[in-house]
Amino acid sequence: MTKRWEPVHPAMTGMLHGGDYNPDQWLGYPHILDEDDELMKLAHTNTMSVNIFGWSALEPEEGVYRFEWLDEVMDRAAARGGHIILATPSGARPAWMSEQYPEVLRVSSNRVRNLHGLRHNHCFTSPVYRKKTQQINRLLAERYGKHPALIMWHISNEYGGDCHCDLCQDAFRKWLQVRYDNSLDKLNHAWWTGFWSHRFSSWSQIESPAPHGENQVHGLNLDWRRFVTDQTIDFYQSEIVPLRELTPDIPVTTNFMGNYPDMRPFTGLNYEAFAKHVDIISWDAYPAWHNNWESTASLAKDVAFVNDLYRRLKDGRPFLIMECTPSLVNWHEVNKAKRPGMHKLSSVQSIAHGSDSILYFQWRKGRGASEKFHGAVVDHAGHPDTRVFREVAEVGRLLEQLAPVTGTSVDAKVAILYDWETDWALADAQGFGQDSKQYVRTCQEHYRVFWERNIPVDVITPDKPLEGYQLVIAPMLYMLREGFGTRVEDYVRQGGRFVTTYASGMVDENDLAFLGGFPGPLREVLGIWSEEIDTLYPEETRELVDADGNVYAARDYCELIHLEGAEAIASFSSDFYQGQAAATAYSYGSGRSYYLAARHEARFHDAFYGKLIEELSITTAIPVEADAGVSIQVRSDEETQYVFAMNFTEREQPVQFANDAVLTDMATGEQQHTSFVLPPYGSVVLRTER
Repeated sequence: MTKRWEPVHPAMTGMLHGGDYNPDQWLGYPHILDEDDELMKLAHTNTMSVNIFGWSALEPEEGVYRFEWLDEVMDRAAARGGHIILATPSGARPAWMSEQYPEVLRVSSNRVRNLHGLRHNHCFTSPVYRKKTQQINRLLAERYGKHPALIMWHISNEYGGDCHCDLCQDAFRKWLQVRYDNSLDKLNHAWWTGFWSHRFSSWSQIESPAPHGENQVHGLNLDWRRFVTDQTIDFYQSEIVPLRELTPDIPVTTNFMGNYPDMRPFTGLNYEAFAKHVDIISWDAYPAWHNNWESTASLAKDVAFVNDLYRRLKDGRPFLIMECTPSLVNWHEVNKAKRPGMHKLSSVQSIAHGSDSILYFQWRKGRGASEKFHGAVVDHAGHPDTRVFREVAEVGRLLEQLAPVTGTSVDAKVAILYDWETDWALADAQGFGQDSKQYVRTCQEHYRVFWERNIPVDVITPDKPLEGYQLVIAPMLYMLREGFGTRVEDYVRQGGRFVTTYASGMVDENDLAFLGGFPGPLREVLGIWSEEIDTLYPEETRELVDADGNVYAARDYCELIHLEGAEAIASFSSDFYQGQAAATAYSYGSGRSYYLAARHEARFHDAFYGKLIEELSITTAIPVEADAGVSIQVRSDEETQYVFAMNFTEREQPVQFANDAVLTDMATGEQQHTSFVLPPYGSVVLRTER
């Protein structure tokens, strides 16, 4: 759906540009604040995230507060017309708190309590930590809630990890009692505890997964992950109580993560659940650009997938890039600097897929500790005469010109389904190939076909409606939530097209295998049943032939299926399943469903989806011709299309729009020829009327 979203804060009238600012690390260097003030203007920044990990500077001793430094930072931002995203400091607590209240420290899965140190080393169940967090957050809200620079609350930082202390064990048992209606019989059935004689006769016998205890009951492992997500959200909700009370008009967010360096969505927390409790999605993007195991264009496809996932968590509302690096990071195996032009290109890509910000970690490099060599806008040299600073300033100038893009949307008719809980369950499943399951990589391979054709895609979670899409693709949907099969039936019956693959519909939401044949509740709508899966060695492939006689290869997984109304559109031509269906199609109601019974090579996906794209008349948002490695994305409102042309290759690339298109370069305001050449890592943002 094409629309323009209202900003979450009235002051957000354009793109946000800036990032993590840590003046609390420089309190002994008073001249630094003056330097930063001038450099922020030169870099064309307008927004800083402040007070992340600032607790020890705010409260150096229990009950002793030092807000003067933060007052100055807030006032300086207001004086230059800038914005502040003010963080709550719970991501790392002061040493005095760990010493005085050891219950706030986490206990690892081995049941050993951690020492003070690192970050997110707190128990999210601890009443003491919740009380202390609310106290400091209330003081922040009272002091800065009406400050003209404040536009948003940044709650903690990159929530993650778990605690196994007695408090958390008790909370877990209570959570389980609610989930299973206080019935141990229901829990024992859901966890299949008759296996290895694990049946529980008392709630007190249940412990969280442990390396020296139980870790092979998949229902337990799955519920622990769910509990950790719910308990983290509960801690977050406790944090924001004083903020909602005192500053109800200030939006709240917390920065979600990707799992790096391969851009696999982070599996520690279920962000589908968390998204319901934030006002705007924000996430930290650190892809390993210029790595030595895939091309820049291939990685760009994976980054686009994650952006499209985060955009849909709030039903298409633009999100924020809360952190990215302007140069390099300090924690990849090889910390490679972004090549000239790559920072602008990656920034443009984020905006193209729905971000309304480019914010960095970090503004200024610290002098010591683990992140002193992590990329920053201001290097240790402390002046603007660096390549990175100049590229950041260039991005800042461009974002000023892109202000009209803020709030616009992406209109997609294709959806690909990603499910955090399926990811968890598949990773835990002891079967298949341990290293070849690659759930997210599989989703991204199906996404690739549309990305290369410049067709917009929504990456949706199972709670989202299927209606409104011409095509819904659910690769490796191993776990089916209750009712999802019925929703797919309704969608296809009413004219939708649904595609799924091998290893789908195998277990329910308790990770119990469906009885009566796979793919479980999808069996009727697909018109097939699956008997078994053959897992191949990495060097093996199996041949298959489609209805037109084209020959393709399958790798990793070949599934033996039986037709129950579906027709084979490709068949295996080797091994003991020679002649059996490798892909099927089935007419169901007014729609059609498809089942891919093997991990087919990319050429098969190109041909298969190419036919569907043609049959359904799925088109790009704007007519354009460009070679592989060039991505064309569009954001729009009811009147205007904003076209992003991006070259993710190391060579010049021609781009050809329709000759009657009227295109304006948003950076220069000049009319753009419909035919032009993008330099390596080049990008341009164009405006055209709908």
